[in-house]
Amino acid sequence: MNARQPTRRVLINTDAKNEADDQFAIVHALLSETLDVRGLIAAHFGDSRSSTSMLDSRKEIDLLLGHLSMNVRVENGAEGPIPDEQTAAPSAGAELIIDEAKKDEGPLLVAFLGPLTDMASALLMEPSIADADVTVIWIGGPPYGDYEPEKWPEFNLSNDVAAANVVFRSGIDLWQVPWSTYVRTAVGYAELDEKVAPCGPLGRYLVDQLHEWNATWVAQPIEHRALGDSPAIGLMLNPAAGIYRPVAAPTFSSEGGYLPGGKHTVRVYEQLDTRYLLEDFFAKLRRFAAHQERQ
Repeated sequence: MNARQPTRRVLINTDAKNEADDQFAIVHALLSETLDVRGLIAAHFGDSRSSTSMLDSRKEIDLLLGHLSMNVRVENGAEGPIPDEQTAAPSAGAELIIDEAKKDEGPLLVAFLGPLTDMASALLMEPSIADADVTVIWIGGPPYGDYEPEKWPEFNLSNDVAAANVVFRSGIDLWQVPWSTYVRTAVGYAELDEKVAPCGPLGRYLVDQLHEWNATWVAQPIEHRALGDSPAIGLMLNPAAGIYRPVAAPTFSSEGGYLPGGKHTVRVYEQLDTRYLLEDFFAKLRRFAAHQERQ
C-alpha cells in the first residue's frame, strides 16, 4: 500500500454468520487501500437461526481475519435488540463507535450490515455523537413506494425495529440501502466458480460457505446469491457509485412498515453501479491471492 494514499476512517458492524454475503463485504473492505478499517463489530441476527447469533458472527469474523492474515480490532456488539427506544444495550462494540466518533480525526463512516442495535445504543449512551462528523450506512429496510418485498418484514429491520427508530430520529447523517436496492447485487454460481473460487483458500471458502448456506436455507432451486451487504463497502469507496434521493426520515411500525417522515432527511440509494462494485471486489481478491502465492 502506498503510504501517501489518503484513506477513509471506517467501522464495520456485521452479523457475519447470518447469511453468506457479509463475508464478501468484510473481505472487500479489508482489501481496499483507501479504507482505514478501525474495527469490526460482531452483531446479533435475532434468535430464529441461532441462540448465540452475536457470538456466531464473532467467530466468523475471526475466521476471515485468519484467512487474510490480518490483525484488526474486533469487538462484540449486543447479544440482542435494545429493550425499548429509551434504553441502550451496552456493549464493547457500542463503546468503540462512541470512541471513534469523538475523535478529532476527520469523517467516520460506520457500515451496518445487519440490525442497527449498536448504533442506537451508542446514540442513547452518548447523544452528542449525532452531531459528530459521522455517516451511518445501513443495509436494511423495506422498499419505498409501490415495490412489493419478497419477504416481510425486511430481515435486518425486523431484528431491531426500536433501534432503527432511534437512529432514524437522531438526525445523524444516514445513508440507507433498502431491500429493493440491495437485492440487485446477485452473482451466479458460474461466475463465483470462475472469479472467486480459484483465489486461494479464501476464495474457495467464500464460495463453499455460500453454497452451503443456500443448500441449508433455500427450499427452491437456486444458483445465485445476492451480495446484498457489499453496497455498503462500495459506497464507502465511491459515494457516487449509486443514485439516491433525500427522504424525510421515517420511523417504523412494529410490523416493519414506514411511518411518516420527520424533520431530518436520510439519503436513500435507489440504484447502484453493481459492475463497479463486483468487479472491484473480484480484482482485489485475485490480487490478494496472487500475493499469497508468491510468499
